[in-house]
Amino acid sequence: MTTTIEAPTQTHDLQVRTDAAGKPLAIRHEGRIWLVDPDTESQHWYGRDAWWDTRRTAAVGSGDLVSIEFWRVQVRFGNTSALRTVTLRRKPLSTRWLLDSTSDADETTEEV
Repeated sequence: MTTTIEAPTQTHDLQVRTDAAGKPLAIRHEGRIWLVDPDTESQHWYGRDAWWDTRRTAAVGSGDLVSIEFWRVQVRFGNTSALRTVTLRRKPLSTRWLLDSTSDADETTEEV
């Protein structure tokens, strides 16, 4: 079975291209490039990691270790495909993005 944007998994094969401000412009997943639709509104927010459930410790001054970054964007493959709503997640201090959820643009987003 091949993983597609319709059936995402949390994989290392996800790359996100961003602008200078950090807003996603394109997503590469399983060798396909999904472009963020510039005519739709992107949502950006932060959640909190459950630091109390981990055994991680950090030295003073290590930075923000609890803020999880989220982006919800609408993407399309090529110029004619239907829009898909994708939620991306990045753990604190990580450079790697995870595909958190996906749905058709007009449906409620379901978590993976």
